[in-house]
Amino acid sequence: MRANADGKGEMKSLHTKKIAMYGLLVALALVLSYVESQVPAFFIMPGMKLGLTNVVVLVALARMGHRDALVINILRILIVGFTFSNTFSMLYSLAGGMLSWLAMSLMHRSGRFGIVGISVSGGVCHNIGQIIAAAMLVTVGSLLYYLPFLLLSGTVAGVMIGIISAAVVKRLPRGLFA
Repeated sequence: MRANADGKGEMKSLHTKKIAMYGLLVALALVLSYVESQVPAFFIMPGMKLGLTNVVVLVALARMGHRDALVINILRILIVGFTFSNTFSMLYSLAGGMLSWLAMSLMHRSGRFGIVGISVSGGVCHNIGQIIAAAMLVTVGSLLYYLPFLLLSGTVAGVMIGIISAAVVKRLPRGLFA
């Protein structure tokens, strides 16, 4: 696209590229969510998942920035929620996803943590957010008994997702996200 004298053509091109990248990353998150839903759960508690879609959010955070990662995170939660789950699951995912994004964003901004550490904080905070939402929605305090198991699973899953995300970020060309 040719740039106008005022540079608007170039801005439109960058805006279009960003929208296309959002579409690609959200589509990838949908595919990963579907793949994850097909794998039988090997965990202690029902509903525990590895969180493969968080690879997409971590890649967006590392390569695109905090706001872009937030938009992609919200879009993937809503689309996956409407496609593969019910309203309560979507609310739990939103609560977990927003707390997870906040923690990962703050850690990333500090510049003191690698992608694996950022991922662990995201996994743990996602589970904390879901427990808080569940406790508010179903008003059962006994849900807090699940917290130690969720903290452990969030840590293990966070390490695994962080390792995968670091490998993906390392292999993606920087110009892809410019």
